Amino acid sequence: MPDILQEVSGIAFNKGKNDFIYAQQDEDGKLFKLPLGSTDETVTKFSKKGDYEDVAIVNDWAILLKSNGSLYSFPLAETKNTETTNVQVFEKLVPKGEYEGMFADEENNKLYLLCKACKVDEDTKNASGYIFDFQQDGSFKPAGNFVVDASTLDQLTGKKKGAFNPSALAIHPVTKEWFIVSSVNKSLIITDAKFKIKGAYHLSSNEFNQPEGIAFDTAGNLYISNEGSETTSGNVLRFDYQKTK
Repeated sequence: MPDILQEVSGIAFNKGKNDFIYAQQDEDGKLFKLPLGSTDETVTKFSKKGDYEDVAIVNDWAILLKSNGSLYSFPLAETKNTETTNVQVFEKLVPKGEYEGMFADEENNKLYLLCKACKVDEDTKNASGYIFDFQQDGSFKPAGNFVVDASTLDQLTGKKKGAFNPSALAIHPVTKEWFIVSSVNKSLIITDAKFKIKGAYHLSSNEFNQPEGIAFDTAGNLYISNEGSETTSGNVLRFDYQKTK
């Protein structure tokens, strides 16, 4: 990733097309668009500096998640401009906490937020999530909630992981399973459609410096973004989908 995306956090594709990737970093209120494998990015400012954690693209709208759970939405067409003033801000949609994971299910017009650290989940290995109906005007309507129970995480990964603090989530377009990344726990969790864990895998620090974002293209290939460090650049790793026999 380019130097400006050294602290790349969330990533997303538009309708699963992998010709361009959308990304943001967790300091500036800016949305980045760039071809995969290129550092030739375009930038659209949508807000002032802050702790922004994820991006989603749904029905020609861009949605950005702030760590306090606030959402920012604006028409995707605005990304042709260096700055957009056509931004809607939605606050206090979810309980107080720290939020890093967001996914937009365009097929069902649903938006999912997953809490990284919320009071309701204290002293458990649960992560609470919240569902919203995405409206045509770029707004959101509460549509339910869910819980990811990661109490089997240590057993499945063979590592002592501690509390579960998810960073990102996405639906596999082929299998319809949920894939959830936890940067703090260095874990990748796979669940069924109702968020029941089916498998969990340790993410080695040798390959995953700080996994913060996740996305799939239409073919089911997996992309995980990693923040950089003093010695490594921020990157996006691709893993090709292979059908099980």
